[in-house]
Order: sequence, then C-alpha cells, then structure tokens
Amino acid sequence: MIRRSLRLELVAALGLALAAPALPLEALSTTGLATQTTLTVETHDHAGRTRADVTVAIAAADGLPATGAVTLLDNGRSLTGAALDKQGNATLHLNLPAGEHEFTATYAGDAAHGSSISPSVRARAQAVTTPDFQVSIAPATLSLGLGKSGTITATVTPENASALTTPLFVTLSCSGLPDQSQCTFTPENIEILPTSTAPITSTMVLVTQLGEGSIARPGDNRLVLAVLFPGAFALGGLACAFRRRPRLRRLTLVALLALVTSLGTTACNPQYNFFNHGAPPNPATPPGMYNVTVTAQSSNGVTAISNFANLVLTVQ
Repeated sequence: MIRRSLRLELVAALGLALAAPALPLEALSTTGLATQTTLTVETHDHAGRTRADVTVAIAAADGLPATGAVTLLDNGRSLTGAALDKQGNATLHLNLPAGEHEFTATYAGDAAHGSSISPSVRARAQAVTTPDFQVSIAPATLSLGLGKSGTITATVTPENASALTTPLFVTLSCSGLPDQSQCTFTPENIEILPTSTAPITSTMVLVTQLGEGSIARPGDNRLVLAVLFPGAFALGGLACAFRRRPRLRRLTLVALLALVTSLGTTACNPQYNFFNHGAPPNPATPPGMYNVTVTAQSSNGVTAISNFANLVLTVQ
C-alpha cells in the first residue's frame, strides 16, 4: 500500500509539471515586475585588436525604464559592469582577447523590477602577435553604506605573453570615485613573465567615509561670551562719548586694537578653535551611483598598453 501511494503521488506530480506552462528566463525574478534583458555585440578591428561594442537593453513589464546596473559576463565569468541610462540601456566598449567568446548580460533589478539574464551572444576575436592582457572584475556591482568597505577581485589575464623579451609590469588604478572615498589594490603592480599563461589576481578594497561632527566645549563658549559682551558694551560707551570728550578717541583706538588682538589670538584663531572646539566635521561620501573605472596599464618605454573594466558603485 505504501509503494502504491508513492507511485500515485509521483504520477500526480509529473502530471502537474507537464501541464504547467514553461516560464521564460526573464520571469525567474523573485521580486518585482518581470523584466527582459537583451544583448547586442558588434566587433571590429581597432589597431590590430578586436574591439567589441556591447549594448544592453532592459524592458520591463510595466513599460517604465528600469534603473540600476548590469553585469557583462564572458563564458560565465564576470567581466565588467555598467549603469543604466534614463532609457534603461547601457553601452560598453572593450578589447577582446583572441579566441571564442560567449557573452551574457545580467540585470540586478531595482525597487520595482525583478532581475533577468539575457540570451548568450557569441563573438570571435582575432589573434594578436604582440603581448597584451585583459582586465576583469568580480563582482562588477557593489553597494556600500557610509563608513563601510567592500572587496573586489581584479583579474589580469595575459595574452600572447610568449612574445615578451622582458617582464611586463602592469599597474592597477581606479578613477571616477565619489568624494571622500578611496580604493587600494593589493598588489598594485602585477608582473607578467614570458612564461605567464594563468590569470593573475589583485584585491581591490573600496572605502567610504561616514560624516562626523565636531564636539564643542560649553565652558569655552561661556568664556568667550564673558569677554566679548562686556568689551562690546564698553566700546559702545566710548563711541558715544566721542563728541563730548575728544580725548577719549585715543583711548578708544587703543581699546579697539586690544580687542582685535585678543580675538586674533583666541576665538578667531584657527589653532585656538582646534584646541578648544575640536577638529572641523569630516564630510561624508555623497550618496548616489557612480561608474568607477579600473585601469590596468603597462608601458615598455615606447608604447603603452591600457585596458579597462567598469565597476558600478552605489553609495547608500
């Protein structure tokens, strides 16, 4: 009886599975309205290298432009990212290493729209005779709160390294960071040898800043007011006596000079403010979405090789 019951349950489950309609790939999102991601890749020759112009478009079920970022993958490996424009599209330009490539684009979703992934698109890049390399990052999108840090893996993949006669040194850097933030690479310099074939990784750390206010000292404020108010009243009285007693003019000038000197050496002096009121407040990293460019650059003294990958940083 138990075996018969199990067989009946399996048959019923199989029938339900066959009767259910197949879900499209873009409907696999767990939250938000369904979206559909499309990917277009056009390749052309650029100074002996294969350049790819990639366009990603996000269509949402409600017809409204999607927001957020997309990640471009090459053979399932994270390559670079891009922020969507006001129409829900993104454009990327990159140099391709020689060989076959299979690209897909993934959309992370936003507050109203779910995530989706595009069908794959194949492309072929021509072989090169000179040494080269490709840079990629994973993940290609990062969200950080104020005063937080995040880690990205930057990967430099050698291409045609056997054509090297001397080691090739690649320096990693980033640009496009928001104010009050910084990035560091460990290591910052990567060495490619004539025998190098495997990808070389570097750890990229991004840090944002939390705004901090200065702490005032109430005792100092009371002391300043105790000196400033009586002095101001005294000068006012001397000014009223100018017309009646001309001899007080010289005394007034001396008192005014003494007051200015006192203010210059106390409350109005930057050093005084620092020791008595603390350091000025540190501004916070401005919230928003930023396109951070990760650059891998090398030079043999004659020609420079530069390749880029894009990171979409969201500061909350």
